[in-house]
Amino acid sequence: MKPSVKLATEFGPLALFFLTNLQFGLFPATAVLIGATILSIIISYSLAKKVPGLPLLSCLFVCIFGGLTLIFEDEFFIKIKPTVIHLISAAILFIGLLFRKPLLKLLMGEVMALEDEGWLKLSFRWACFFVFMAGVNEFVWRSFDTDFWVTFKTIGMLPMTLIFAVAQMGLMKRYATPDSPFYEQKDAASDPLKDEKI
Repeated sequence: MKPSVKLATEFGPLALFFLTNLQFGLFPATAVLIGATILSIIISYSLAKKVPGLPLLSCLFVCIFGGLTLIFEDEFFIKIKPTVIHLISAAILFIGLLFRKPLLKLLMGEVMALEDEGWLKLSFRWACFFVFMAGVNEFVWRSFDTDFWVTFKTIGMLPMTLIFAVAQMGLMKRYATPDSPFYEQKDAASDPLKDEKI
């Protein structure tokens, strides 16, 4: 799939949600979000003949919480969707860590290769970040009006996530295996940070 098409299918529904809310309000925007998300899945499948698990899971949550919002005409459901998704993601990663199973590897193992210890540390960091983002979403939707929350969801959450992801580059480089795009040949004895705590 072309990068431009991939970008449109991933972020197009959220952009339409934001623009529709500006013109018509949250309930029409929620209906548009549901339709656009389903359409993006269809387009992705028609072009790539497969859809990764995360977009499918995201579509499921959009349909469930968006549907509840429209059925009951209650903004509460769509506003807590990010909270629920982040907490479920954190719980899954923490459960994996409890059994020393880096479940994040199942999602990202195709795009990068890390030593198991690196996956464990990265999983812990992302789990903590997901808890943090759940708390931020709860604070925003409970403290500000709907338009502010929609704006934050659209242009606030993504930059925060990208900044956090970029901040993990150092860890990924330290634990990258030779077949990883982040791998840098170095003397292990010269890397005092390799054995840092999580």
